Amino acid sequence: MNSKIFSQNKIMVKLSKNKNSGPLSLGKGFGVRLPILFFVLCILSIRVNAQQQNPKSKPNIIFILADDLGYGDVGCYGQQKIETPNIDKLCQNGLKFTQFYSGSPVCAPARATFMTGLNTGHSPIRGNKTYKPEGQTPLPDSVITFANVLQENDYATGAFGKWGLGYITTSGDPAKKGFDEFYGYNCQTLAHNYYPDHLWNNHERINFPENAKGKNTYAEDLIAQQGLDFIKDSKQTFFAYFPFTLPHAELIVPHDSVYYYYIKKFNEKPDTSKKKYDGRIRDPYPRASYAAMVSRLDDYVGEIVKAVQQKGIADNTLIIFTSDNGPHREGGNDPAYFKSSGIFRGIKRDVYEGGIREPFIAYWPGKIKPGVTTQVCALWDMYPTFLELAGIKSSKKIDGISIVPTLMHTRKQPQHKYLYWEFHENDGRQAVRWGDWKGVRLEVNKNANAPIELYNLATDPSETNNVADKNPAVVQKIKELMNEAHVTNKDWPLLPNEF
Repeated sequence: MNSKIFSQNKIMVKLSKNKNSGPLSLGKGFGVRLPILFFVLCILSIRVNAQQQNPKSKPNIIFILADDLGYGDVGCYGQQKIETPNIDKLCQNGLKFTQFYSGSPVCAPARATFMTGLNTGHSPIRGNKTYKPEGQTPLPDSVITFANVLQENDYATGAFGKWGLGYITTSGDPAKKGFDEFYGYNCQTLAHNYYPDHLWNNHERINFPENAKGKNTYAEDLIAQQGLDFIKDSKQTFFAYFPFTLPHAELIVPHDSVYYYYIKKFNEKPDTSKKKYDGRIRDPYPRASYAAMVSRLDDYVGEIVKAVQQKGIADNTLIIFTSDNGPHREGGNDPAYFKSSGIFRGIKRDVYEGGIREPFIAYWPGKIKPGVTTQVCALWDMYPTFLELAGIKSSKKIDGISIVPTLMHTRKQPQHKYLYWEFHENDGRQAVRWGDWKGVRLEVNKNANAPIELYNLATDPSETNNVADKNPAVVQKIKELMNEAHVTNKDWPLLPNEF
């Protein structure tokens, strides 16, 4: 099965215009100058090619962030029902991480940890809050993202997909946070609709009136194409960020051959209840829709790899694939059917492993050796990792630790003392990973002294056996780490951090 993306819509293609495209006047003496001109062009071509292929030059970085894709939703992480050949190939030829964590079990705070290098005990955005007229709580002026730093160091930067960190003209505007180009959804609530009435191209609102009359323009195809154009057209080293919305609800995808393939494969009976999601009637074949959405995401990954290879920059381009949090259960999705969380407990909004442990693949032919690593790391580690790869030194105090030693085997990998998460929905939740120990605390906003559940991930990765009663000293240590990690923020009032 090989679905064809971009076939459903009229794709917006950038047309390069050559101002000097008129007739070429050869002029007198052209025959004499031709060998010299040819020699000069050859030298320039060699220099440009050398700059593109020089392994010591700053690498291009492509970061693909799926939305609500579970640890077990792709083939190389155990998925049996959905076919993901491009991601699996990326994994086969890259480095597969088995202990990589998102920054949060939901969208905006996860993205904030990515951009700031801070965990949710320190980051300025720790939940999903609506901001008028559109979008979510903006990143403050004080935040300098890694994209800002890359941009200041001669990287072309582009983001294509779901932003969710501030409306245009606010302090969280993508243009203020390091991106030369942005195309996609500013607001993650709007991103629930794959046939929206508008997207944003930087500060220009791109309207789709045809979508009010029916499902015509599938936004994700346009977003993918804009990102591909950015890669193909870039004349300098670049950072391309693809925060795709797939496979977040709503469950809807063009009814192409892939969609019907999965209906037949699952022998799925239509849901005729006409239940709604965000006011829209849900797709009658939710399992086929979800599988086709993951397959479409897989196609986008394949197109990105192909674009890099065709441009001849594969040996100087790092491609990373991961997800922002665990699988969702909205819009008729059934994560249990797909075993989307793998062996792990929980889904989106949980601070158990299923809500925050994610697939993570790093691919860089000739630089990163294919294999599997158990290195424990998190989304906030990308900040120092990208800066180190770009040869940029930073004195900024962050929670992230560069994983370049794991990727490149350059030196011994420094380790985190612990990882920390706090979640401000569902009555407040906290979690700490300390070595193989995992502490989980629920209903923190109801009870500042809520009990801590304790799991040994080495022997119980599914978090089924709470051993808190047998390990009081470890529980006390987890409490101390939670107290240390949580810094009070007036906008995110988790109850007192004094236990």
